[in-house]
Amino acid sequence: MKRVVVLLIPMMMVADGTKVLECNKIFEARKQELELKLDEIDEARQAYEALKNATEAMFKKKEAALRAKERELNATKAKLDEERKAIEALIAKNEKILEAIQKAKADKVAQTYAKMKASAAAEILSDMPPHDAAKILASLKPKIIGSILAKMDPAKASKITLILQDGSRENGKLKTKN
Repeated sequence: MKRVVVLLIPMMMVADGTKVLECNKIFEARKQELELKLDEIDEARQAYEALKNATEAMFKKKEAALRAKERELNATKAKLDEERKAIEALIAKNEKILEAIQKAKADKVAQTYAKMKASAAAEILSDMPPHDAAKILASLKPKIIGSILAKMDPAKASKITLILQDGSRENGKLKTKN
């Protein structure tokens, strides 16, 4: 029995040693697989870092271009605002000049009709549309208006009178109520 035990112990050790060797082989094979996986992960991380850096560089470049475009647009907007203000000033100036020309023209027409004989003025104004005739008459003195209306056809004179009555005289301009 002692012999059997003695023989069994080395066999058990050999069997345990075989298991240890098999485990080492498995661990070595697994270690190589893990190292390959680790290399793949490292390559993927490096590719990710490169992509991240390239994306950040592109983003910064686009952002700088956007800021430059924004500055350009702001400069253009400021220039357009200045031009708009200059144009508005010219329009206001031209409106004043036009108003002065129209006033001078109306004054000249009023002077012309004021110097005419009432019958001649009445005949000319009778051929005009009532509103236009009323505009001209509105720029004259009441005494002259009366003498011209007295020489007109009563129907035409009454239409013009109604227009004059409904309108108001403001700076020589006839403004009718709407």
